[in-house]
Amino acid sequence: MFESFGIIDFIDIALVAALLLYIYLAMKKSGAINIFLGIVLLLIVFVVLRISRMTLMKGIFDTIVGQGAVILIILFQNDIRHFLSDVGSNRSLRFFKRFMHKQSAADKRKWLMPIVYACMSMSKSKTGALIVVQKSMSLSDYVHTGDVIDAKVNNRLIENIFFKNSPLHDGAVIISDGKIRAAGCILPVSHDRNLPRYLGLRHRSALGISQESDALAIVVSEETGNISCAYRGEMFLKLSSTELDHKITELLNE
Repeated sequence: MFESFGIIDFIDIALVAALLLYIYLAMKKSGAINIFLGIVLLLIVFVVLRISRMTLMKGIFDTIVGQGAVILIILFQNDIRHFLSDVGSNRSLRFFKRFMHKQSAADKRKWLMPIVYACMSMSKSKTGALIVVQKSMSLSDYVHTGDVIDAKVNNRLIENIFFKNSPLHDGAVIISDGKIRAAGCILPVSHDRNLPRYLGLRHRSALGISQESDALAIVVSEETGNISCAYRGEMFLKLSSTELDHKITELLNE
């Protein structure tokens, strides 16, 4: 049995193990770990039945597994899309993305700093704001929920958008490649139970878009003036201007 076991078989087992570990960590992070464990248990039972003589049970589980794949794709289409986006934005592919879309650190810095300045100013005046900075995953679906602006990033323009009497101040601003694509955009709301209850809809929307994409979402609290940001399903609360600058630079250059 083991005489024909070679390097290809070892690589095959290692890749399957790595894939299962990745899916496990992704499910654990999204709170769907019980579903993952249930699927693993069903697969174990399915394998046992395949090598046994229980014809009736084997036929039932063949049907369940065959239809279950389609059902899982329908139920977890957003998670699957996020998984594929995560794979596509992996650091190992960074060279190809830089080759396809070249933008120097200095150029990126020019339009990132106005965002920091705008957040600092709105923090002092306790002006609520929600800013989403697109990375590799397209946010066109969310851009179309708001009003298209397509203007260069400018801190005064951002502040005017979120001015309390502005008709667009309740939605989110989406920024991509140095341009404000749209304002007043509607974002998915996170239902993460670990998020502190005192955080409002803006924070939940920021966390929601960070769970659905690889974008960076920045929030300025209307009640406290605190600046926070969300990235890959994680919230970073009460950031100073220096911390915000470092966080934006660090996360967007990953």
